[in-house]
Amino acid sequence: MDAQSRGQADEIDPADQWVLNPQTGNYELRLDHSTGQPPSSRPRGAGRRGAPEQGTRRTPAARDGSAAPGDGARTGSGTSRGGAARGSGGTRADAPRSGAARTASEGRAAGPLADVPGQRSRRAGKGPAADTAPAAAGRRKRKAKKSGKKKALVWTGGAVALVLVAGSVGAYAYYQHLNSNIEKIDVGNAGSGGFKKDQAVNILLIGTDKRTGSGNEGYGDAGSVGHADTTLLFHVSKDRTNATVLSIPRDLITDIPDCETKTAEGTKVVPGTSQTRFNTSLGQDGRDPGCTMRTVKELTGLTVDHFMMADFNAVKTLSTAVGGVKVCVAKDVDDPKSHLKLTKGEHIIEGEQALAFVRTRHAFGNESDLSRIETQQQFLSSMIRQMKSGDTLTNPQKLFGLAEAATKALTVDTGIGSIQKLSDLAKELAKVDPKNITFTTLPVDDNPAEIVKATVVVNEARAKPLFAMMQSDTSLTEVKKKEQAAKSKQEELLKGPKAAPEDVRVDVYNGGGPQGSAQETLAWLQNQEGVPKSTNKGNAPGADLSKTTLEYAPNQADQARALADMMGLPAAALKPGTRDAEGLEAMTLTLGADFKGAGVPITGPAKAPEGVQKVEADKQVCAK
Repeated sequence: MDAQSRGQADEIDPADQWVLNPQTGNYELRLDHSTGQPPSSRPRGAGRRGAPEQGTRRTPAARDGSAAPGDGARTGSGTSRGGAARGSGGTRADAPRSGAARTASEGRAAGPLADVPGQRSRRAGKGPAADTAPAAAGRRKRKAKKSGKKKALVWTGGAVALVLVAGSVGAYAYYQHLNSNIEKIDVGNAGSGGFKKDQAVNILLIGTDKRTGSGNEGYGDAGSVGHADTTLLFHVSKDRTNATVLSIPRDLITDIPDCETKTAEGTKVVPGTSQTRFNTSLGQDGRDPGCTMRTVKELTGLTVDHFMMADFNAVKTLSTAVGGVKVCVAKDVDDPKSHLKLTKGEHIIEGEQALAFVRTRHAFGNESDLSRIETQQQFLSSMIRQMKSGDTLTNPQKLFGLAEAATKALTVDTGIGSIQKLSDLAKELAKVDPKNITFTTLPVDDNPAEIVKATVVVNEARAKPLFAMMQSDTSLTEVKKKEQAAKSKQEELLKGPKAAPEDVRVDVYNGGGPQGSAQETLAWLQNQEGVPKSTNKGNAPGADLSKTTLEYAPNQADQARALADMMGLPAAALKPGTRDAEGLEAMTLTLGADFKGAGVPITGPAKAPEGVQKVEADKQVCAK
């Protein structure tokens, strides 16, 4: 039982029930109201030293408003830990909290912090709770526990993407409270059926343009049913060493497949639409996020495991919960449409100001949606750095505030529709170092069918290699190292003479690739690579293979090298035999589940395609 369970939830801020025990170094749940301690002898805030003036950012202790419980040795005038003024991070400008911006160079002052902060009332105008924290001498000492749970990342959609919360959310009532915050949608079989710890993870982050929430009337489409305004595919590699975040432009012209949606009346199929805007994959004709998941799979070839969705409010609440997000602008900005007003240089923004930053179209770049996507990626990169900083990780009030804000902001699929499931997912995502998280944008061109350019189409030449990189877990941040390693392996593999294409003889089987893969490969070999002695043998006998293989005889090694060079086969794919081939005997190429298309290297290209835009999460970039 905790204070929430005892009917005190309206009086006690859950974040304040967890306090640092200076003797053990662990955060512990303190239930003041169950101890029977006498009421405080002085009113809330009286005699407080170092209380900040109005307009100054306050630390958790200063916001608490009451003296910390004594320990028999400390007096009210003693200097507390952490009470020193900090030289960065910001006194606020004279602006309301919801839209405050401050320069990164401004100081942050705070009054003295006590070792154990007191609890505070959550109702405006009330005095202190009837009971205060017990003295150390009157409280049974808890046995120190080893902390076995990690703090984890909860990744949220829209323009904010992710937020840090504690892996251990505390008392059962508060745990259930957070669970009740989360909205869930059943998307049926639109996803993979759930992420797996030993597999790559694909999370679709969706920000809608629905004008829900106070103060959002000036953003988005006034009559929108909630289209996919901002969409990011978050791909985390199987070994958790890297992640690629792919932004998909809302004005992309693409095909939306048929999709099942579940309604109060039952399940219905929303017919697909050819050559339409990507953003209508959500909301239009009753489409749910499962339709967007299916559209992304059709587009990229990557199966989406789960989705997370949020609206404009998420940007405001989460940026405020982390204490603001540092951004940099390369010029003075005064955009009357988004109401974004910043001077050149670095700023810490939150609330309305943060929303204006990620929504502006006219402040940066060529004033297009593509320029806005790049600005959003810079904002999200900064937020990731803020989440992973020690200031957030070691601040229990921030962590609880983030947990509250994140769960209220989230709508997710039922597969991750609880704190436990989100925490399991978050622990996997948290393994990725920010320096290996790269944001990029789907390569596109202006729609050639339009005179007035309003939409875009996929640039297949650049997009296909990018999709292959993501499918093969090739990191954009580690691409140079992988390029060199792949080059060395390939050079070793291809040492020796290679047969001319017209002398390569191969039988092609489909042993686990998409339907029609053998015929597609045959056409590619004959028409583009000049390999006329190739044959489509249909489906391979036996069970499907996960990896493509090439079986050859010792006297066919020159042919094997030539084919491996054409197809980008890894060394592991080559299976040499022990007896020489006789007569017109052909090599055997069996396409496995790793086959992504004729002409796409099986290993995934080691070099990023030219012209692919990227933002690295560990680097500060100034918006231009």
